[in-house]
Amino acid sequence: MKRSATLSSKIKSTLKILGPGLITGASDDDPSGIATYTQTGAQFGYTTLWTALITFPLMAAIQGMCARIGLVTSQGLTVTLRNHYSKPVLYLMLLFGFPAITLNIGADIQGMGAVANMLFPTIPVSVFSVLFTGMLMFIIILFPYQRIAAILKWLCISLLLYLIVPFMIKQNWALIARNTFIPTLHFNKDFLSILVAILGTTISPYLFFWQATMEAEDRKHSKKIMVDKQVLDDMRKDVNIGMLLSNVVMFFIILTAASVLFPAGIRQVDTVDQAAKALEPLVGRFAYLIFAVGVIGTGFLGIPVLAGSQAYMLAETFGWQAGLDEKFPQAKPFYISIILSLLVGLSLNFIGISPIQSLLYTAILYGLTAPVLIGIILHIGNNKKIMQDKTNSTLSNILGGLTFLIMTAAAVALLYFQFT
Repeated sequence: MKRSATLSSKIKSTLKILGPGLITGASDDDPSGIATYTQTGAQFGYTTLWTALITFPLMAAIQGMCARIGLVTSQGLTVTLRNHYSKPVLYLMLLFGFPAITLNIGADIQGMGAVANMLFPTIPVSVFSVLFTGMLMFIIILFPYQRIAAILKWLCISLLLYLIVPFMIKQNWALIARNTFIPTLHFNKDFLSILVAILGTTISPYLFFWQATMEAEDRKHSKKIMVDKQVLDDMRKDVNIGMLLSNVVMFFIILTAASVLFPAGIRQVDTVDQAAKALEPLVGRFAYLIFAVGVIGTGFLGIPVLAGSQAYMLAETFGWQAGLDEKFPQAKPFYISIILSLLVGLSLNFIGISPIQSLLYTAILYGLTAPVLIGIILHIGNNKKIMQDKTNSTLSNILGGLTFLIMTAAAVALLYFQFT
């Protein structure tokens, strides 16, 4: 009885500290990410399952640095860049970041609309896309930060749906374990392209900005004056749990496609609605519904993070009044930038840019900016003028340096594949 009460107390205390890290990690598995992971499993079967083990520590290290920067400085990453680094670096991040985020938003809206159309075929995809965009604008503008954060936390539950499907069919768990813990590499264009896509999808620059800003916002709301060991420990747990959830979901989406689509000879999945359609005759309507509902839930989770991170980047660059707690009249430029990013993303549905094209362009832009930004984050994390006595640990620097090298190699590979 005593042990049960202790366990219950530990669970409650853990749930209490979950916040920006959980939301950031969960939002990484947006409809665009789901499409990428599904294509990975469909094309290469179980051979890429090991990537989830590699990306987890890399994501946790970089997001942990960003979170610490937000906590210590009480500012977003953009403000830190503006105050301590040359303006061309900041403007370069904005130049490459904005198109990538907008294309990502467009692909997610399109994916949500297409999946909803499968559930209700009499209503066109465009109608659902407009409806979802309107709902997102309403939620972001009307609700304060704490309410939005609570909504996003509950939407994280939708990700758990993807853990169900692999258990609905007979699995060779020994083969799955072998491919999870023993990496397989094929040195050809298709396989290396998929690895680059996975890295670009999981370690995305917009998440760095969102994490730092949300930690600063969260600190402001909790009225924590001192960033002591307890605050840093809580942040670390929050980030690690969020990144773990993200990678577990990634693992199970790849596993679903590898165990259902790959054996059926389905090698090409360009969109999330194609993935859902392919699942239905092979696993059943229940699995198809799980996949479809999960896409819509993750869209409502991921798009506010995308649009919000872009708006904060702009506001922090140009000194606008910003914050999801602010009323529209007090932060007009901030909210107008969110509205515009959603509307431009929505317009991609009507000008002939397909989701797969959007994802390709997004991956290129993320791939080019991520190594530069990771290098800067590493520098900030070790800068005592900024971080005081809260600089990076040796482990953080090792993992961060490894992430920098891998993402640089991915960027070079990405450019090589596009131009040769």
